[in-house]
Amino acid sequence: MLAAMPPTPDATAPGAAGPDREVPDRGRADACPGALRLHTADDGALARIRLPGGLLTDRQAIALAEAAEALGDGELETTSRGNVQLRGLAPHCAAELADRLRAAGLLPSDTHERVRNIVASPTAGLDTAAEGAVGNADVQSWVRELDARLCAADWAAGLSGKFLFALDDGRGDVAALDADVTLVAGPDGTRLLRLGRDGRGHPVEAGREVTAVLDAARSFLAELRTHGRKAWHLREVPELLPAGTVPLPAFAGSAPAVGALPGGLSVGLRFGRASAGQWRTLVAASAGELRLTPWRGAVLPGAPADRLPGLAAAGFRTEPGSAWERATACTGLPGCAKSLADVRTDAARALDSGAAVRAGATVRAGVVVRTGAGPDGLLPVHWSGCERRCGHPAGRWVDVLATGRGYRVTVNGANADVPGPDAAKAHEMNAVVTNAVVTNEEMAEAVAEARRTTK
Repeated sequence: MLAAMPPTPDATAPGAAGPDREVPDRGRADACPGALRLHTADDGALARIRLPGGLLTDRQAIALAEAAEALGDGELETTSRGNVQLRGLAPHCAAELADRLRAAGLLPSDTHERVRNIVASPTAGLDTAAEGAVGNADVQSWVRELDARLCAADWAAGLSGKFLFALDDGRGDVAALDADVTLVAGPDGTRLLRLGRDGRGHPVEAGREVTAVLDAARSFLAELRTHGRKAWHLREVPELLPAGTVPLPAFAGSAPAVGALPGGLSVGLRFGRASAGQWRTLVAASAGELRLTPWRGAVLPGAPADRLPGLAAAGFRTEPGSAWERATACTGLPGCAKSLADVRTDAARALDSGAAVRAGATVRAGVVVRTGAGPDGLLPVHWSGCERRCGHPAGRWVDVLATGRGYRVTVNGANADVPGPDAAKAHEMNAVVTNAVVTNEEMAEAVAEARRTTK
């Protein structure tokens, strides 16, 4: 039976407390939507299609566009894990959607489809010959092996639909995404495995990378059974995890810059959404492969730079420096009944308003205020329609929360580049930029200031 169940927010409100905050009750199964388990929203049913590593062939990408047009609202939505959501689905289309996905090779397992949560460095293997290349492994082969073995393991079906694997080629991009099991490639063939939020890693023997990742996930489930515990994430039960032995480096958490890259192109999608027509333009610009990123963008390996003008004309972000960089929002009204505002419309108005968003330090009330965490000097920003804050970024970010009377703007979350025990200090550094509710007219300036400053 194909059930319709609501998605579930992750843990408590982000930034509400430090690493020692109370663990939520996990006595029930998570209700994350999938390709077979649809979520009923105000704008119709929603399906979430897992794409390990964000990898798509051009044929698979077109199949998703066709499904969006035939069964949904004609839009495709990328997520913070590089997956795709289809919205506005008819209530009885689940079987047809599943058939379409199977035919495209996007549903290899009915029993494991919600646990195929794998993020990977999206530019891995593309810049190996470029000057200053930082990647140490082509992790795409790990993605494919992990996905295949995950689907073949009976025990893996017991993982939560929120459990996340991250495969980082050494540049520290997806390693900053707060995954449950993170594999980081180091120089000279070294590999480190991070469990939850541990500040130290476990060395992994070459050739056993995927085995080590799977063993960590299986051991997590075994420890929960042994101790009679319920948890969705490793970070919820750190006392059950073996401590690492090798200090982990700081993780930059940087998304690929939009525009031409060594070995391909990178573009951004406004709020991660594209019409089926835009999606087809994206596919046509590719060289046969697409890699969706956890930052609501897409990398097109092998695509030439002369395709950027056509992508820009279609509405994709192709030039860095925009206020839209690292800006996200939940669905909001009218698609979500829990939302207190049409957050995407309000957010787009603020981002398009021309409010200055510049990196740089300033002084306020005698306090030196330094630049944000991002490589562009700006913190990520996320608009939320309610306290659930669905889809918020990992690490440190500007939280723009609808209150029903306007929006409250704060800096939220721990620093993304502070692993392990030092994360507690990062939590203490959270800055309340304004605890007053701002109007839509005031929001653009408040958000711009918050993005370029932290206490």
